[in-house]
Amino acid sequence: MFELQDVFFCYFCIPMMKRISLFILFFLNAALLAAQQLTSHKGVVKDSYNFWYFVPEGYNDNAGEKPLVVFLHGRSLCGKDLSRVRRYGPLNAIERGLKLDAMVLAPQNPGGAWNPEKVKRLVDWAENNYRVDSNRIYVIGMSLGGYGTIDFAGTYPDKIAAAMALCGGGTIKDMCGLATMPLWILHGTADRAVGVSASQKVVDAVRGCADRDRLIWTKLQGMNHGQLARVFYLPETYGWLLSHSLADSNRAVNRSVEITPSRLSGNIYRELQKNGNVHLSVKTDTGKSSSEYEAEPEAGSPSKHHTIRKGDTLGSIAKRYGTTVKELCRLNGIKSTTTLRIGRKLRVK
Repeated sequence: MFELQDVFFCYFCIPMMKRISLFILFFLNAALLAAQQLTSHKGVVKDSYNFWYFVPEGYNDNAGEKPLVVFLHGRSLCGKDLSRVRRYGPLNAIERGLKLDAMVLAPQNPGGAWNPEKVKRLVDWAENNYRVDSNRIYVIGMSLGGYGTIDFAGTYPDKIAAAMALCGGGTIKDMCGLATMPLWILHGTADRAVGVSASQKVVDAVRGCADRDRLIWTKLQGMNHGQLARVFYLPETYGWLLSHSLADSNRAVNRSVEITPSRLSGNIYRELQKNGNVHLSVKTDTGKSSSEYEAEPEAGSPSKHHTIRKGDTLGSIAKRYGTTVKELCRLNGIKSTTTLRIGRKLRVK
């Protein structure tokens, strides 16, 4: 989205038709944000961060409670210029067409690691000032914000309904609180800014806990650090988060959503403008084993997938598609002893 100063700065540098289009875009976005109430807050919460707060269209004090999504940005957006927080992430996705029926809390970190206690103070402020559904508070972050997501969710596991950490890691000593909630960790294998080993350490720590059936671990083959930002522009990202609640039986995790390199390719922003509706995905897997999915890029002929049905085995699937169990395991990053969950998609080619 263009800021007002950007519009006037470029006004005399562009052809007339582009000027008109630019002003139309500006005023449409301004009207959209006015209807949805995006407000900035500086120095409002003592010993915490400055932040943006987004309220969806139609919200009022007499309406029902709304979910809350907390967004923690990466190092590139740190500082004292709050407008930087709108450069990527949920707020930018909303400006580009994402239709999110939830509130968004987007603080700005002035520098250094995210402080879980300071983030919690902002969430308390939101609950005290808006009709927040306390059973549906989520956190998502990337890079430095991925670390912040792990540290915040792990410090307050009874507060967070679900968390998604992109290309980050974690610094808290005890990560077993993360095993009690739906947690999706994604990392590109070609990430040179934050190595995939940083996420792997978190995964290993969570899997070392007694209760570890709610973890989804996705390694995106061939993807670098910056490419993970595209996850914020997928409606299914928010559909996955919002499908969870603290009131869910046994805090069941939704495994019906996949994010792959092929899904993150193409003009994802244009897709968002055409259809930014968020659909809640149905939970199809409430099993006891952690899920590890190594998403590989498509090369050569297009890949094929098989949706697991009742009675399927790796052997029967391999026979059906003229392949081997070993090859299926390699393509999907699983073992021959992995439990097949109904509804999950296996790559078969």
